[in-house]
Amino acid sequence: MIIFPAIDIKDATCVRLYKGDINTAMQVASNPASTAKLFKEAGASWVHVVDIDGAFSGKRVNDTDIVNIAKTSGLNVQVGGGIRTMQDIDFYIENGIQRVILGSAALSDQDLVVKSVSKYRDKIAIGIDAKNGKVAAQGWVLDSDVDYIDLALKMESIGVKHIIFTDISRDGMLSGPNIEQLVAINQAVSCGIIASGGIKDIDDIKNLKGNKLYGAICGRSIYNKTLDLREAIAEAY
Repeated sequence: MIIFPAIDIKDATCVRLYKGDINTAMQVASNPASTAKLFKEAGASWVHVVDIDGAFSGKRVNDTDIVNIAKTSGLNVQVGGGIRTMQDIDFYIENGIQRVILGSAALSDQDLVVKSVSKYRDKIAIGIDAKNGKVAAQGWVLDSDVDYIDLALKMESIGVKHIIFTDISRDGMLSGPNIEQLVAINQAVSCGIIASGGIKDIDDIKNLKGNKLYGAICGRSIYNKTLDLREAIAEAY
């Protein structure tokens, strides 16, 4: 299982949010690139980066900092937030990003998913963010009546290889991941499922690995030191 330490960027600094609410943003580190280098030193091979400003504005905002992480950290970078067009996807891939995450587009612009997967294959991942099992979009402020597993099955049929599943109610809360929903989506599709939201400690990592998840995104747990990144990577390996 791959551990993805997380960097959420708002106003060019590293922040963490509670349940995806931008009004709860709290700075946890000053420099995204230096934070990524610390993750590399701890043994990480990937970093999960979200352009928070981009997610809420619908366009790339912190792309310069994100590209800088890819160029200087030595990590594989997967990035989401504000990616709405093929030009956005091309920009990131051409600037060294290993995987681009489409979130809102999975609901509102499935033609973009088809085109991007056709062009970039497994460099495209889908972020499925859910409240009570229903998909939310546009920085999690737009609710839908789409079931998270139904959307996953649709994405699988398009050819998507990786899905990041977030239970919004647990994001940033250190309350443990939603194992029940993660197991359900993992069993429903052949895509590699990356768990996001609520991961607190090494027991959560063991639980996710035991349930054969492809990956786990760890953010607040690392910054709050309830999870040691080096230990998590060793356990997940």
